[in-house]
Amino acid sequence: MSVRANRIGEQMKKELGEIIGRKIKDPRIGFVTVTDVHVTGDLQQATVYISVLGDAKQRENTLIGLAKAKGFIRSEIGQRIRLRKTPEILFEFDESIDYGHRIDTLLHQIHNEEKANEPNENEQS
Repeated sequence: MSVRANRIGEQMKKELGEIIGRKIKDPRIGFVTVTDVHVTGDLQQATVYISVLGDAKQRENTLIGLAKAKGFIRSEIGQRIRLRKTPEILFEFDESIDYGHRIDTLLHQIHNEEKANEPNENEQS
């Protein structure tokens, strides 16, 4: 990814957090955090990675609400960043948070199993 695309991605991330959190009034959209934005080198497409507080149904409703608001979001981004052509936006869930949580759970499980299998100091004497 080019330095310019990276810079625009970071700027979009900041602006999208503001737009989604404050400007969009769709009740389907839950508490959304924009975790990352990847912009293609030619600045034509931007993949916006989000995390949503709630269950699977809330996540799906949020994705539907964001898809409906995509035009508004693009126009807001275009006004704020002032690019000749605003990138096409694609929203995706950031799976890394769930993945990290799963790894953390497994590490705690292993740690607890090792603790349970350690011999007690009282038993050694």
